[in-house]
Amino acid sequence: MEGDALHGLRTNLEDPNNVLQSWDPTLVNPCTWFHVTCNNDNSVIRVDLGNAALSGQLVPQLGQLKNLQYLELYSNNISGQIPSDLGNLTDLVSLDIYLNGFTGPIPNTLGKLSKLRFLRLNNNSLTGPIPMSLTNISSLQVLGLSNNPPPGTVPNKCSFSLFTPIRFLKRIQRFIWGSLKGFRQVELQVATDGFSNKNILGRGGFGKVYKGRLADGTLVAVKRLKEERTPGGELQFQTEVEMISMAVHRNLLRLRGFCMTPTERLLVYPYMANGSVASCLRERPPSEPPLDWPTRKRIALGSARGLSYLHDHCDPKIIHRDVKAANILLDEEFEAVVGDFGLAKLMDYKDTHVTTAVRGTIGHIAPEYLSTGKSSEKTDVFGYGIMLLELITGQRAFDLARLANDDDVMLLDWVKGLLKEKKLEMLVDPDLQNNYVESEVEQLIQVALLCTQGSPMERPKMSEVVRMLEGDGLAEKWDEWQKVEVLRQEVELAPHPHSDWIVDSTENLHAFELSGPR
Repeated sequence: MEGDALHGLRTNLEDPNNVLQSWDPTLVNPCTWFHVTCNNDNSVIRVDLGNAALSGQLVPQLGQLKNLQYLELYSNNISGQIPSDLGNLTDLVSLDIYLNGFTGPIPNTLGKLSKLRFLRLNNNSLTGPIPMSLTNISSLQVLGLSNNPPPGTVPNKCSFSLFTPIRFLKRIQRFIWGSLKGFRQVELQVATDGFSNKNILGRGGFGKVYKGRLADGTLVAVKRLKEERTPGGELQFQTEVEMISMAVHRNLLRLRGFCMTPTERLLVYPYMANGSVASCLRERPPSEPPLDWPTRKRIALGSARGLSYLHDHCDPKIIHRDVKAANILLDEEFEAVVGDFGLAKLMDYKDTHVTTAVRGTIGHIAPEYLSTGKSSEKTDVFGYGIMLLELITGQRAFDLARLANDDDVMLLDWVKGLLKEKKLEMLVDPDLQNNYVESEVEQLIQVALLCTQGSPMERPKMSEVVRMLEGDGLAEKWDEWQKVEVLRQEVELAPHPHSDWIVDSTENLHAFELSGPR
C-alpha cells in the first residue's frame, strides 16, 4: 500500500532531474528507493525530496503512509491544494512544504497531527485563516507562515485569524512570519563606516566580519558573505537564513537579522566583546591575562553543548563543517558561543542535493570528509576533538604537528604517547604556567582522542561528549577504547602469513581499525 501511494505521487509529479528514477513500482518494497527511509518493520518513516525541482501536485494517497514522521518537500515547484488526507499521518513530526506554489486554505485536518513539532508552510500562495484546530497540537514548536498572500486587512504578510488564542502563539518556540529583522543596506553601510577595513573583526571561508554600531547605539557584527549570485536564489537564501535563526541556545550565536540585495548578502549578529577562542589564545595583547584553566574547561563544555543542540535538537539537523577555535566566540562572561553554524548549507543553497566543495579548515577536517566530500555530525565531532587540543596547547591545529618535532610520528599518536607517559607538561600551553589540574587535562585529552578516531562510527556523539565532560561515562569509554588499542597493536605486530586477507578484511573488524587520521 505504501509503495502504491508513493508511486501515485511519482506519477503526479514532473521530475526533470530524474530524482525519482529509483521509484520502481515492480519492486515490492519501497525501502530500497532513494530519498525514502524505513524503520525496522519496513514501514516508510521519511520522504526527503527537498530542493528537487519537482512540479505537479500532491496526491491524497499520501495519507496512507501511516508511519510517516517526516515529509520534506520544500523548495520545489509543487502546486495545487494541500491534501486534507495528510491529517491521517498521525505519526508526523515535521511537514516542510515551504517554497512551493501551494494554493487554497490550510486544511483543518492538520489539527489531528498530535505529534507535529514543525509545520513550515511559508513562501507559498495559501489563503484563508489559520485553522483553529492547530491550537490543539500541544507539541507544535515551529509554525512557518511568512510570505503567503495577506487577506487584505491583516499585516505581516501572512494569513492570520484574529480569533486564534494568543496562548497558543506563546507556546510555539518560534513563530516564523518574517520575524528576523530585515536591515536596509544603507543602515549597515553607515554602521560599519562603509565596510571600512579598520572595522574588520575577522576573515574566513564565508567572508569578512565587520564591527558595526547601529543607529540606536547597539554594537553588532556584520558578516559580508562572499558567494556567487544565482538567479532565483533569493527565496532559498531567505529560507535558509530563517532555518539558521531557529537554532536558539545559550551556546549558539543568535542571528539578529539579514540584508539581501542583488549584490549583497549580509548577516547581522550580536557583537561578542571577547572575540574568539583563537584570538584569546594567540592574539591577546601582552597586558591581558591568558585564558585560565577553569575558563578553558567551561569553553570545552559550552561549545560541546552548542554543537549537541545543532545535531540533536534542530530539525533538520545542522552540521557545522568548520568547528575550530576561531569559530567559538566568547561573550562578556567568557561563555562559549558557537558561531558560523549553518553557513556551509547557506553557501551551498544553489546545489540541489550534493555539496560540491569540501568546506573547512586544514587540520580540522575529518579524513572521511576529505576523501569522500560527505559530511555528517561525526565530522563535527572530529573538528571538536582538534579544537580541544587547541584549547589545551594554545596552538593552531596546523601548527600542532610542530610540537611533535618528528616527521615519522603522527600528531595524534604523539599525543597518545605523552598521555601514556604522563608528560603532559610537553603538551599544555606554557601561558598557563603550570596553573592547571593534571587529572582534568588528562580527561580533556582523552575526550579529544576519542573524538578524533579515524573511523567516524567509533567517535562519540556530541551528546555523549557533553555527558563525558560532565563526569558521566568517560572512564568506561576510555577503558573500552584502550582495550581496542591493545588489540590493534597486537594485530599490527603479529606476523600474518595471510597478510593480504587481513588488509582486505579490516573494514569489517571494527576492533582492529586504525585510530587517528592516517
